[in-house]
Amino acid sequence: MKASAKLLIVGALAVAVVAAVALKNYNKNNQAGAGDSPRAAVQSAAASDAPSIPATAPPAPTPGARLPKFLDLGADKCIPCKMMAPLLEELRHEYAGRLHVEFIDVWKNPDAGQRYGIQMIPTQIFYDAEGRERARHVGFIGKEDILAKFRELGVNLEKK
Repeated sequence: MKASAKLLIVGALAVAVVAAVALKNYNKNNQAGAGDSPRAAVQSAAASDAPSIPATAPPAPTPGARLPKFLDLGADKCIPCKMMAPLLEELRHEYAGRLHVEFIDVWKNPDAGQRYGIQMIPTQIFYDAEGRERARHVGFIGKEDILAKFRELGVNLEKK
């Protein structure tokens, strides 16, 4: 048998094995439910825009004053999520009374991950003061990028 034919067969087998393992993990994670497996949930810390906003995402609750809301869905043990924690605290303190900041751990509360249609963590959801979802972001996002996104959406967070 020629060397090129052997190489082609070995390559095809390698691709088949990788595909089988990926399919097995995909099926196992889907049967276990969203948020059950940290390995499946943390895909990347790189920032990217989510392709679509699911119609099933609930509106943001607006207790008391109607404020814009920044919702971060992640997990306490996810590395990019841990990087977000101090930024969330800064936003809570610096924009108190002007922005509602919330974090939901989807590993401790997998129903929230399903309810909000979360596929990867961290995922951030931007709401306007009326509780309408305006944008989503997947991956780590810096404080200045969060503020820039609210400005882009026409949400004024500056002191009045």
